[in-house]
This record gives sequence, structure tokens and C-alpha cells, in this order.
Amino acid sequence: MIVALAGRRIDAENSKLTRFPLANIGIVRERIRDFFVINKVSALVCSGACGSDLLALEVAGELGIHSIMVIPFKKDIFLAKSVSDRPGNWAILFNSIYQNLNKESAVIVLDYSINDRNVYEKTNLEIITRACDIFNKVKKDSAKVKISSVIIWEGQPKETNDTTEHFRQESLKREIEIKEIYTLNT
Repeated sequence: MIVALAGRRIDAENSKLTRFPLANIGIVRERIRDFFVINKVSALVCSGACGSDLLALEVAGELGIHSIMVIPFKKDIFLAKSVSDRPGNWAILFNSIYQNLNKESAVIVLDYSINDRNVYEKTNLEIITRACDIFNKVKKDSAKVKISSVIIWEGQPKETNDTTEHFRQESLKREIEIKEIYTLNT
């Protein structure tokens, strides 16, 4: 299975709503691992934000799954805006994954403007497109290969500005099967 993935970042310290609490990292990591193993994931395309993205990339690395990280800004800007700004020591994990993937030319830096209001939506589109490109190359050799969009979240869209919901909607438009991994205790 080829996977395009998006999901929640770890909740901010002052968050009024619980979407992905820091305490649930372990269970979410296990759910990701189980999903990847059961579905025989062979390639992963996602961003590198704290929470869902980094956990998925970490698990993929442990399992030897080919991975591509797509980030909207240069590394230092992305690190400040999407990795280090939440509870947990995400910068160490990000830097390790970034370094390993960069050695394989598997980091795509889109270099968008920090002032671009649609930067994360554009990044979502790039993630989906890259996963579709891999799928189209691989399916020539095997009709059994599938593509799925995996969404790691609490199961409910935010009222406004929800890039995870945008990712889900774009996947639906492209008729890509959607799978969900939940961030809350079930």
C-alpha cells in the first residue's frame, strides 16, 4: 500500500479542545505501527510536523518503509512554526528524520512564502500528488498495489481552518480510499 498521510499536531499547552494530547503519543504510535504492518505499507508521503507526521515517519523508518517528507518552508522556518512550538521534544526527532531522509534525497522543501495563507493546503496537494505518482509507477508492476490517504485525528473537523479536513476532502475528490487512525482513547 502507498500512503499519503496527514493529521493532528500535538495539542498546544493552552488548548481548550483535546485533539491529540501529548499523553497519547504511545498509543497513537502503536496504532500507526499496526496499520502499517497489517496493510503492508511500502511507501509513505507526509509532512514533518510534530505529532502525527513525525510519529508516522518514525515508525516507517523503523519498519524500513520508503518515506518522503514534504515541508512548505525551509527547514529552520518549518521547525519553528510546526515542530518546536508544541509540548514535547519534537525537534530532536524531526532533525534525525530530516537528516536520514535528506541523505536519500527524500525531503522536498517547497519553499513557499511564510505569508502565503494557503501554504498548508498547497502542501497537502503536493503530498497527495507525490503519493499518486509513486502509486502510478508501482501499479505498472503489480495490480495488487493500493493507495490510501491516512488521516490521524480525533474524528471531527475543526470549525474553521482545518488542514486535516482539507486533506480528507482533497483525497475524496481524487477518489482515494481514506483510512483513519484515532488520536483519542476509544
